[in-house]
Amino acid sequence: MPAGLFATLVVAALTLLGIGARHQVHGDWNALHALLSLFLSINLLICYWEICLFLRRDLVETRTAYWREWRKRTGRTPAVEFLRARVPLVRLLSPTVWADVWAAYSQYDGSYADRRTFGFNVDIVNGFLTPVPTLIVYAACTFRFLPAVLTGIVGVILFWQVMYGASVYLVSFFVAGRQARISRRELYTWIVAPNSPWMAGGLLGVYVSIRLITDGDYSVLGY
Repeated sequence: MPAGLFATLVVAALTLLGIGARHQVHGDWNALHALLSLFLSINLLICYWEICLFLRRDLVETRTAYWREWRKRTGRTPAVEFLRARVPLVRLLSPTVWADVWAAYSQYDGSYADRRTFGFNVDIVNGFLTPVPTLIVYAACTFRFLPAVLTGIVGVILFWQVMYGASVYLVSFFVAGRQARISRRELYTWIVAPNSPWMAGGLLGVYVSIRLITDGDYSVLGY
């Protein structure tokens, strides 16, 4: 199965799980809840990739050099090649496989092949610290098993951290002048576009979380 297809299916399954569970329990659906389900599902997948980055950090450095030479030799895009590469079913959850996504991405931002950088370390921290609050907020917004105020507090902490981390990462990228090493197309395709949803999703999550606290209920999500 192509790596990109598997990642898409994982996100789709996790998102539909939340939307379907809400419909099964409450008999309705809500656009904000659906958007949060999508964003939190993506975050869960990325968290796993970030854990793989830490577990296979030496491999990432080695594979970064491999992709660099491959790119010079073929003139093709490493990120696209990785997403199209077929992964055997028995290796679909292999940390070695998914660590390679960072080696491919390092062709546009070398910080992921350098464990001294902010980008490398902020993603590792996100990978280990945010899965639990992500699951808590996801489940609470779907089943309402926690008081809305408590869910909102956890949500503010989670979504602010996500938004802040993405914002500082983008600032550090431009301050370091890494945009000068890639084309404008690569900049928008592989840096701006993939990172913008983290700020947009973080802002949406902060808004919903504040409403959960101030309203004292789940009405912002249509309950």
